[in-house]
Amino acid sequence: MWRPGPHRQGKLGQFRSGAVAQSSLAAFGSSFTAITLAELGDKTFFMALILAARHRARWVFIGAFAALAAVTLISLALGYGLRELLPAALVPWLAAVLFLAFGLKLLIDAQAMGSSAAADEAQDAEAAVNEAEQRQTITTPWAVIWEAFALVFIAELGDRTQFTTIFLATAPGFGFGALLAGTLAGHALVTWLAVGAGKWIGGRISERLLYRLSGGLFLLFGLVALRQALT
Repeated sequence: MWRPGPHRQGKLGQFRSGAVAQSSLAAFGSSFTAITLAELGDKTFFMALILAARHRARWVFIGAFAALAAVTLISLALGYGLRELLPAALVPWLAAVLFLAFGLKLLIDAQAMGSSAAADEAQDAEAAVNEAEQRQTITTPWAVIWEAFALVFIAELGDRTQFTTIFLATAPGFGFGALLAGTLAGHALVTWLAVGAGKWIGGRISERLLYRLSGGLFLLFGLVALRQALT
C-alpha cells in the first residue's frame, strides 16, 4: 500500500492546519460582525444604557454580559443540536435556507420600519427597567448585577440576536470555540459601549440601517452556504 512520504505528510498537515485556521477566523469574524450589528440599538443595549445611568456601570456590565453569555451558550447548543440531528449532506442546505430566509426577513422588516424605531426600543427598555425597580429598591452590587442579568436574559430570549447565534451555529464550517469567542466578543463590545458611551451612541443609531446591514450580511452568509451545498 502506498503511503505519503514524510515531506508530503508535512505539507498535508500544514494545509489542514491552514484550513482550520481560516475556518476559525471566518467563524470568529462572522459571528463578531453579526452580533455587533444585531445588538447595537437593541432593547438589551438600551437596558444596559439606562441601568448604567442609575447604577455603577461595572456592576451593570457584569450582569448584562453574564446574561448574554448564558443565552449565547443556550443558542449555540440549539444550533449545534440541530446540526447534529440532520445528515451531514443536508447541513449546508439547512444553513443556506436559514441564512437567506433570515436575511430577507431583516430586509423586509427594515423596509417597514419607521424612523423612530430606536426610540421605541429605548422606551420599551425604560418601561421594563422602571417596572423592575418599582418592586424593590436596588442598592447593593449584587442586586444591581442580578437586576441587569434578569432583565437582559428575559429580553434576549427570542430576540433576533438569539436567532442570529442559532443560525450561525448551523453553518458546517464554523467551530464551536471560534463562534463562542466571536459572539462573546461582540456582546462584550456592545455592552461596554452601552454602559460607557450609550447616551452618545443611542441618539445616533439608525435601526433601519442596522437591519439592512444585518440582512445583507446574512444574505452573503446564505450565498456562501449555498455554494458549499452545491460543491
